[in-house]
Amino acid sequence: MALETGISTLVDEFIAAGRPSVRDKTIAERRAGYIASTVLAGETEQRVDVKDITLEGMQLRVVSPLSSSGNLPAVIYYHGGCFVSGGFDTHDNQLRQLAFYSGCRIIAVRYRLAPEHVYPAAHDDAERAARLIAQHADTLEINPARITLAGDSAGGHLALVTALRLKASSNWQPSQLLLIYPMLDATAHFESYTRNGLDYVVTREMLLTGYDACLTTCNRLHPEASPLWRDDFAGLPPVHIVTAEFDPLCDEGEALFARLTEQGVSCSCQRWLGVIHGFFQLGGISQSARDLMRDVAWRVANRR
Repeated sequence: MALETGISTLVDEFIAAGRPSVRDKTIAERRAGYIASTVLAGETEQRVDVKDITLEGMQLRVVSPLSSSGNLPAVIYYHGGCFVSGGFDTHDNQLRQLAFYSGCRIIAVRYRLAPEHVYPAAHDDAERAARLIAQHADTLEINPARITLAGDSAGGHLALVTALRLKASSNWQPSQLLLIYPMLDATAHFESYTRNGLDYVVTREMLLTGYDACLTTCNRLHPEASPLWRDDFAGLPPVHIVTAEFDPLCDEGEALFARLTEQGVSCSCQRWLGVIHGFFQLGGISQSARDLMRDVAWRVANRR
């Protein structure tokens, strides 16, 4: 399928600029560029309440529907950014929209970034935040039986690994996982890394340099570096995976669906056509991004 019109313009501009390389940017420039790209997210949703809190040293952003009361279903959300960038500012509008459209409480996690903090810092933060949020469910006014773990890109990776850690320790489990074009295979094994690796803004190089920064002392096939290849998925809660047609990660997201299904996990997967990696944050130029937001909100609100 052809690229969506707004995304096609973005891709054409990227190619016309000579396909700028992330290797020519400092980490600070890379992070600033990610924040600058939020102008493509569309009009900021104002019909929510936003609070930044610290819970036993973990920094969280809690986004709630206006006039909400009682213990609501919740989403623990891990942002993307290839493990080196991203945060509350890059995902502000998505968190706001998800809270508004779902009627649920969204709790975003600030985890440590590479290269300042390498593996397992982000993974440990993701797990610790999930445990703390569940432990403080009443204080946070959330229903502990209806907690979704969700994330995009590197955040989808962290959501999956966190659920596996919780399962291994016989701790609580989320009611479901929502993985939006997750980073799953640090070896870049699949053909979509070649097919979609050069032209579509978020390139093979961008993704792999994120792994380079994060996994300085960790083998690429370590089960928490490349969780796709694990054989211990059985017992996970239901999983929904979003892939994008022109994403270097498209094939591995769909391979995860196959592996989860083979291991007995209830799983669904939807490939969104005409879009690129990161399109969930392009609601200002992409109808698919706006549709995906409503789909994710529906899945959060209706999971029992």
